[in-house]
Order: sequence, then structure tokens, then C-alpha cells
Amino acid sequence: MQPYELTLADAAQQIRARRLSPVELVDSVLDRVDQVDPHVEAYVAVTAEQARSAAREAEREAARGAFRGPLHGVPAGLKDLIDVAGSPTSASSRVRAGHRAAADSTVAARLRAAGSVLVGKTHTHEFAYGLTTPQTGNAWDPGRVAGGSSGGSAVAVAAGAATFALGTDTGGSIRVAAALNGVVGLKPTYGLVPRHGVTSLSWSLDHVGPVTRTVQDAALVLDVLAGHDPRDPASLDVPAVDHRPEQEPDLAGVRVGVPRNYFLDHVDAEVEAAVRRGIAHLETLGARLVPVDIPMTRYIQATQWGLMVPEATAYHEGTLRTVPELYQADVRILLEAGELMGAGDYLRAQRSRTLMREEWARVLETVDVIAAPAVPMTAVKAGQESVTWSDGSTEAVSDAYVRLSSPANITGVPALSLPVGYDTAGMPIGMQVLGRPFGERQLLRVGHAYERTQSARPLAPAA
Repeated sequence: MQPYELTLADAAQQIRARRLSPVELVDSVLDRVDQVDPHVEAYVAVTAEQARSAAREAEREAARGAFRGPLHGVPAGLKDLIDVAGSPTSASSRVRAGHRAAADSTVAARLRAAGSVLVGKTHTHEFAYGLTTPQTGNAWDPGRVAGGSSGGSAVAVAAGAATFALGTDTGGSIRVAAALNGVVGLKPTYGLVPRHGVTSLSWSLDHVGPVTRTVQDAALVLDVLAGHDPRDPASLDVPAVDHRPEQEPDLAGVRVGVPRNYFLDHVDAEVEAAVRRGIAHLETLGARLVPVDIPMTRYIQATQWGLMVPEATAYHEGTLRTVPELYQADVRILLEAGELMGAGDYLRAQRSRTLMREEWARVLETVDVIAAPAVPMTAVKAGQESVTWSDGSTEAVSDAYVRLSSPANITGVPALSLPVGYDTAGMPIGMQVLGRPFGERQLLRVGHAYERTQSARPLAPAA
């Protein structure tokens, strides 16, 4: 096994035991980037020189016993919305040409303090305003979409071009990309991970979280990222939690909600079958399956768009008026649409969100987690704009991908996507586990228990 193939937990263990040098690991990952990135374009920029320098410093620290924790010397990619001092934050947009961050974002500073090594900045759908990341190819088939808007992060991790990565999630951007590329994606509870220094799409829906190869790895990264920062007005000061899940795959006493509605409407048959098998497997591990009804489903998409569209337009108001021609057409149309939405529409969406949070809290009093598909279909061909369902109805690809993930953004509850199989074309299928606010430990317990009883997943070929 090459070092780039190691999970974060395995790499950390070997570095601590001095069986693997951070320099060896970073060199291996950078070689893998050279091999696969021409095919998938996961990275906006690769900071090879800086990464090797940081790896040498991590190795010197390890030699004198100054081990900073499980991320020490481990290479990561950061979605190109996340500020790193002295580096560009382009948001994959011409609007940001020439921009350089003056200081680290909170999450970049925390990763740096934990000893992680930045490999580069990963592509996003322009300003995170989309679900496909069109410049990046899927790690399993570059002719298919990567998912978005954290597509670059998910593809880099899936292909071994980063040991882990950070993404952002406003309507499902971490989980959609993770599901389509066969990796793990975690959207934490709203307010748990600070967003200071992270370019916003929609401030009341934005989250930052990890993309990893395993659930255990996600827990290790979350432990570094979580914690209050007053520079983010939404950041919450809550007690620190050790999110690392138990090693034994025992789910005795865990109540898993199985939706009777919404999450299995207009879902590809292969996706539904794989997720149902995944849920059934949780039962074999001791979980009790409980049917649940998802509340206020007719309002979910209207609420998501009613919040996101005007907030995004407000954020871009200055540049939309001065340099509109620099935006990609699909993003510009959405930003201009936001100028037509009235205050009443936005306030109605806010009221809807309040009611939805209350109703979801009632459902989550009856179960510990809810298990459902992460996305309704696997990765479509690049350029495909719509999907036709078995009843003859059609849906825009972007609407389909956001439909099952947006409830967690509206309500702010944590949600984890993990791989549960492949379709007949060999494309990954993801299952989503949603829980109570600040219930990440329970989500990770469920995901880890499932993962521990499955065969190890191979890296994507990315070619």
C-alpha cells in the first residue's frame, strides 16, 4: 500500500509510531495529485513547495516528540472559499482574480495548529452556487459530474489526492459531492464549526465540515474544527465533545427513523435498494427501526430557495452591479433573480424555517437518528440538465441533488453521508444519517458501526 492510500487514522498512527514520515506521506500525495489531477481537475492550485516545507517541519517536530495530534503531518485540501493567509481565495470565479487572503480563516488556523499540511485549494462551483462543480470530473468517471459545490474536495479525497479535505455545505454541498464520489461527508450542526474567513453563499445556511475516507477520520477532523469563535456571529459556545466513535459495531438501543415520505419519493431504484439494504444492516447491528413522517415537505424547497437566493444576492450586491460579466451565466442568473425577491418572501421563508425546526425537533424526540438517501440518483453525465423519473415527470438535476440534503441546512441539524454501495454503472451510492442538534457523536457512532462491518472501499481510479 502506498502512503497516499492510507486513511487519516492509519496515517496518524504510523506517523506517531515513526513508521511513516510526514515527508513521505506528503510526497506520496503530491505524486498522486500529479498523476490524477490532469484527469479530474480537483485543484484550483497546488501548493507543493509550501506543503513539502511544512512536512519537513512536521517531521522535525515528530523527531523531538512534539506531536500535535492525529492531524500532525497529514496532507489536506481546502475548498477555495476558505482563507489561508497569503494565498488566493478565488471561489473558482473570475470575480476574485488577484485576491489574496490577509489572514487564516478560523478553520485553516485550527488545522495549521494541529499540524496538518495544506496540499492546495480545491475547486468549487462558482461561489458555491451550484450542485455540480462543472470544472471538476467525478473521481470514478471524469465524464460525470463531481457534485457540488464541494466537488473538488470530494474528488481529491476519493482519488487519494488528499488524505482529507474541508468543504462547505449550504444546501448539501458536502454531502452531495461525498455521495457521488464514494467518500464520507459531514455537515455539522449549525454554529458548531466557525465560518470566520470563509466566503459566504447564504449566511443562515452555510456550514463548514470535513470530507474524509472514513467516519472515524471525520470525527478526528471535527474534533479539531469545532469550538466557539466570536468572530462568527452564528458560532455557539457549547461544551467540547470527543467525537471519536466506539470501536465496537454495536447499535443496541439506537432508534433509527425510516422515512415513510419525502426521502424515498422520486429516487432511483438502485439508490433506494442500496439505502434500504444499509438501513436493514443497521438493524442487524442492534438498532431498532422506527417509521417516521417527515414534516412540512411541501415547503422544503421553497424555504431553501427563499432563504438562499436573497442572502446570496445581498452578499454579491456590489460586484453584481460593477462586474456582472465576470460571473458564470448560471450563477449570474440566480444572483439577478435574488434582486426580484421581496422582503415579504424572505420573511415568509424565515417563518417557515422556524416552524420546520420545531417540527423536526418533535420527530427527533421519537428517534435518535434518521436514515435516508443522501441524493436521489448517482452522478449524471456532465452537461445533463434534467432527470426523468419512473412516473414520467422531469426534474432539473440541481433541484434533484439539493432536494434530499436541504432539510438539514434549513433546520441546522447535523447530517452525515457515507457510501453504501454502487449502481450497475459502478458509480457510488450514499446514505445520509441525520440527527439532533449537536448529536454528531451519535451520527458518527451509527456511521462507524456500519462502516466497520463492511469491506474496505478502494480509492477511485480518477482517470
